Amino acid sequence: MTGAAPIGFGDLLAAELIKIRTLPAIRIALAGTLLANGVLGILAATDAVRVAGPDGPVPITRLGGPLLAPVYVFVAIAVFAAGSEFRGGQVRVSLLAVPRRARLFAAKSTVCALVSVLAAVLVAVPFPHAATGTAFPALVTAYLLLALVGYGFAVIARTVVIPLAVLSAAALLVAPMLRGVLPDLVRYLPHDAALSLAGLPGGPEALGRAGGLLVLLSWAAACVAAAGLVFVRRDA
Repeated sequence: MTGAAPIGFGDLLAAELIKIRTLPAIRIALAGTLLANGVLGILAATDAVRVAGPDGPVPITRLGGPLLAPVYVFVAIAVFAAGSEFRGGQVRVSLLAVPRRARLFAAKSTVCALVSVLAAVLVAVPFPHAATGTAFPALVTAYLLLALVGYGFAVIARTVVIPLAVLSAAALLVAPMLRGVLPDLVRYLPHDAALSLAGLPGGPEALGRAGGLLVLLSWAAACVAAAGLVFVRRDA
């Protein structure tokens, strides 16, 4: 009598993909981001909404923060993919089936990155690229790297709530308050690095596309690497 066939890496990828496809929150986040970028595209094309500024009302296309805000709905795709398995100790079941933690983490990260980049391509389509001068590949890359930051954060925190709350608050509340007094610090935070990468208005402290890519890539790599270390060494 032969034993069961060993679980291959392809089997792990397939299992992770099935798990992600069955999470309703991920479908909601994808639809929400697509809708938000669609609305931004309509507002930019019609110039129907202007926001009060120091020099009078300005079109929404000149405001990087609101234009990038939908990404924090998008980040929920990666955060839920990573953090949902820690609820109720579900990750223990996965570890019983795949005791080699590094291999399991590699499969999870690969699938999350693949799903995130495919979703980023989809949600970037209705974004007002022409009105903002934002290159399509740059926006997709910014969405992907921010998703990986959220993914790593979710694995470390073992929850979905804290990463979404911290990343959103840091981008939409903390960064705007500090931008005027600590611009040299704020421009190296993930949100402002993403603005620079996408070519969206971010103030005089902008890093430029190449600088934004380097900084945001460093954040994503550091978060995923830290998550992998924690996942391998921490108790389930």
